[in-house]
Amino acid sequence: MTNTAQIQSKLFHQRHALIPLIKQWKKEKKKIVFTNGCFDIMHLGHVDYLSKAKDLGDVLIVGLNSDCSVKKLKGENRPICDQKSRMHLLASLFFVDAVVIFEEETPLKLIQEIVPDILVKGGDYKAEDVVGYNIVKENGGKIVILELIKGYSTSSIEQKILEQFQKKL
Repeated sequence: MTNTAQIQSKLFHQRHALIPLIKQWKKEKKKIVFTNGCFDIMHLGHVDYLSKAKDLGDVLIVGLNSDCSVKKLKGENRPICDQKSRMHLLASLFFVDAVVIFEEETPLKLIQEIVPDILVKGGDYKAEDVVGYNIVKENGGKIVILELIKGYSTSSIEQKILEQFQKKL
């Protein structure tokens, strides 16, 4: 399989298209890890976080906020990178097994359909505040909060770019 074909095989624009694969992984007794986010400008913090999430199980599914969803959450100037770009960048990571878009502000519906074994969020969350906490717990799964690398965030990168732009005016 070519690299391009491998990336394409990980892209899911609608969650129902991912369901047969999830059923197959569950039948094979694979431990499914799920996380989500905007992943607007990929940086070291994202790579570290996602690789550690994959280390927790056999399959890593990333729920990706759609462009409309990001705009609602982050403001009119976001996303900086469109969802097609963000999807492809995530799918190009060897440790990501599937990337699925969701339109809502939270991935609750997606989590209800996937019912992952492990739900992962970054260190700025408390486990019981994570969307999908009850669904995962009620089905015998666990919530893992991963520590984030300090100094790496899309917001800080965006701020740095704006500051540099302002200096040149």
